[in-house]
Amino acid sequence: MEISRDDISHQKWMEVALQEARLAFDEGEVPVGAVLVRNGELVARNHNRREKNNSAIAHAEILVIEEGNRQLGTWRLSECTLYVTLEPCVMCAGAVVNSRVSTVVYGCKDPKAGAVESLYQILGDQRLNHRPEVIAGVCAEEASAVLKTFFVELRNSRKSFFAKLDRHFSGGRG
Repeated sequence: MEISRDDISHQKWMEVALQEARLAFDEGEVPVGAVLVRNGELVARNHNRREKNNSAIAHAEILVIEEGNRQLGTWRLSECTLYVTLEPCVMCAGAVVNSRVSTVVYGCKDPKAGAVESLYQILGDQRLNHRPEVIAGVCAEEASAVLKTFFVELRNSRKSFFAKLDRHFSGGRG
């Protein structure tokens, strides 16, 4: 099967989003990265910053949409493509609809909070006034691997912490 120019472009930009996800990982944030592109040019890139910003809405998608609005001087991002490593949640899917992003390309599905196809299908909902094109599964294995590694490490660090507490309170040394 021949790989199209669009496929190569989607992989290229998803790699940038994956770089952002890895930065989030290094910062102790859930590793989701996003990139906003217009006419083949980078407009914005960012990653989850909920912990750093103490903000429930500091998702990668929201941050790049806001930066895109500032950079382009408009709330309408109708000529833009959003690349994100994880299927957008309800909040982020709503932001996509409201900002009029033309295309959403995402990596792996989110079975617990996905609002594009896993739990909800907001971006394809005929009742809404905007329905972007959706391309799923670009670099899905890499995106999933970063998330899995993060959550394994998080669980292991919590186990270690609670084991130390248990030893401390049972008279052992932590």
